[in-house]
Amino acid sequence: MATDHIRYDVLARDALRGVLRKVLTDAAAHGLPGEHHFFITFVSKADGVKISPRLLAQYPEEMTIILQHQFWDLTVLEDRFEVGLSFGGIPERLIVPFSAIKSFLDPSVKFGLQFDTSDVAEVALETLPAAPAPSAVAVPAPATEAADSTDEPAAPSQGGAEVVRLDRFRKK
Repeated sequence: MATDHIRYDVLARDALRGVLRKVLTDAAAHGLPGEHHFFITFVSKADGVKISPRLLAQYPEEMTIILQHQFWDLTVLEDRFEVGLSFGGIPERLIVPFSAIKSFLDPSVKFGLQFDTSDVAEVALETLPAAPAPSAVAVPAPATEAADSTDEPAAPSQGGAEVVRLDRFRKK
């Protein structure tokens, strides 16, 4: 097989991240139109990700957030987005580089993107700063251990977002 000197895979990945950047930029400027809402899964310890130690302890591998009704201060930059969310009634500010994103889904129109994050560098827990913050819903990553699948979903808190376990909805 011939060597790909052009690196079409990298060009395609960057173009698809551009779609994600454009969609988030529009949402930041105009809000979410109609029934649109976004599930964004990212690598929790990827270089440049800034989440509180509390959230990192809860989601040490990956984390999925939903931008729908309760989020604020969505800011989109060339290489990352920042958003305010509430987890268990506690406001948090998340900073997520586009390179850390594993998947993006807009279930209202059945559109999704998957990204290969095997080249994402991880940083040590102690190097991550605590991030104070401003809301959406957090969804834990799919269970990878038997112990995770027996956990009950967290009850919704007053005035905060509800944490939902995606494995509840999977066919077994």
